[in-house]
Amino acid sequence: MAVRITQKLLPRFKKSLNTSATPISLEPSLNLSIEKPIDKSKLTEEFLKKFKTSFNINSISARSAFIIGKTSPTLSTNQGIGNYKADTSDEKTLDFDDGKRLFKSVTTGKLIRSILNQQMASYDPIVNIGIWVMRSRLFHISFIRYIILFVVKHTFYDHFCAGENLDEARTTLQKLWNGGLKGIMDYGLEDATDNTSCDRNFNEFLKIVDTTKLLPPSSVSYACVKITAICPNSLLKKVSDLLRWEHKDPSFHLPWKVDTLPMLADSSPFYHTLNKPSHLTPTEEHDLDRAHQRLLKLSEKCLEMNLPLLVDAEYSSVQPAIDYLTYSTMIRINRDGNRIVHGTIQAYFKDAKERLIQATETAEKMGVILGLKLVRGAYLSHESTLASSLGFSSPIHESIQDTHACYDECASIMLEKVSKGTGAVVLATHNIESGKAAAWKAEEIGLEKSDEKVQFAQLKGMADGLSFALNNAGFLVSKYLPYGPVEMVIPYLLRRAEENKGLLATSTIDRQLMWDEIKRRLKRKIMKRV
Repeated sequence: MAVRITQKLLPRFKKSLNTSATPISLEPSLNLSIEKPIDKSKLTEEFLKKFKTSFNINSISARSAFIIGKTSPTLSTNQGIGNYKADTSDEKTLDFDDGKRLFKSVTTGKLIRSILNQQMASYDPIVNIGIWVMRSRLFHISFIRYIILFVVKHTFYDHFCAGENLDEARTTLQKLWNGGLKGIMDYGLEDATDNTSCDRNFNEFLKIVDTTKLLPPSSVSYACVKITAICPNSLLKKVSDLLRWEHKDPSFHLPWKVDTLPMLADSSPFYHTLNKPSHLTPTEEHDLDRAHQRLLKLSEKCLEMNLPLLVDAEYSSVQPAIDYLTYSTMIRINRDGNRIVHGTIQAYFKDAKERLIQATETAEKMGVILGLKLVRGAYLSHESTLASSLGFSSPIHESIQDTHACYDECASIMLEKVSKGTGAVVLATHNIESGKAAAWKAEEIGLEKSDEKVQFAQLKGMADGLSFALNNAGFLVSKYLPYGPVEMVIPYLLRRAEENKGLLATSTIDRQLMWDEIKRRLKRKIMKRV
């Protein structure tokens, strides 16, 4: 497949944009001929050139329109997902060129704040110091704590989160809805430590689902739940150990286990469980059943509300137990055309594709619609460090390119399942190439863009250009909206900071898209006044 680049914007185009690549300079030409003694365009260009230097943004033109057209003999790019090649018989556009249309619902002030926040989040010294302070004893000194929370509230919190309560989240959601996007509501609850905190968190999740009735119709695409909030982490760890041991030794009987889908593959990491674990005590079995009942009741409530539920992924040490609870609930709920419960596959794991294939095959045999959210993963440093400390190789792909390839292959598999009526997928990606490839694949196999079983998603404050481009092309797009008091969502913000250090440092595409639109607006205003 080839991609044709518009002539006026990329005359010196050297290679396709990819978030894994180092940004390149594309030097667009802006020809504004004005037959007057004073060349206003040159004055404007000079002003913008000086204005831009204060932001220290790498020079990369993201003013490109990616138009899938007929094969070009001189320029080709990503061949699509897996072995897939896009249909080139028709003109189909995922347009990143028209900034006016792309950011029509975003104010100039919001664009500037977004650039500054992303720029700060990409600067390692700032992020590292912030993480260190929030995890140190200094954070418990009231005066320092107040200053830190104030700064966080008016920078990263406002950028990545929807508000401190439901009213503020509703306002944020309304703004998204007005711009054509939906929201994935997630209340920032802490991990549970006992049944009391599990029940408290469970009731909060039920309230969140109930409150969607008060929001604009169809503005919320999914509810979100963390299993670690409704089941103690220590129990999840022990159940995961038992499931890993059972996979290694099928004769190892687990009396509490119910029907589920495959959670582990032969290529999965097993270094967490080097010795045979002890069985669950009667009390632990009872607690596991209570956790299962919480997830089942929440899923039934979502089914009643016709609101799909996303189950977040966690560390590999507890993920088998999370998948066990998710898949066993999915078997109960996702039947007769229902696509309520969605698990999560993290594509940065080497075993991700194998586990996905096993789950899809088993679900089809059982007549279950497999719902999945595909992400790249947010715990790279933790997973690699843990494996290394135990003397094992990392379970993470060796390179970001391998992770991209795994994500795209998993997306292709799930889109095929959707087309056959056996799957539902949320493509959670900030990678433009993966977004384009998945969009092309969906069109190629004839999926309706309005099909609710295929949706794209990005974090609030991330990849807005991709979100709006997909939405403008007709696809369903949501923003992940964590909300809650600042102190409650600090763990989420720390994860975002750690994850986004690498992501934002290596990709300036989203910032450049916003910067190009700011330039266009400033140029238009200046030209009117000169």
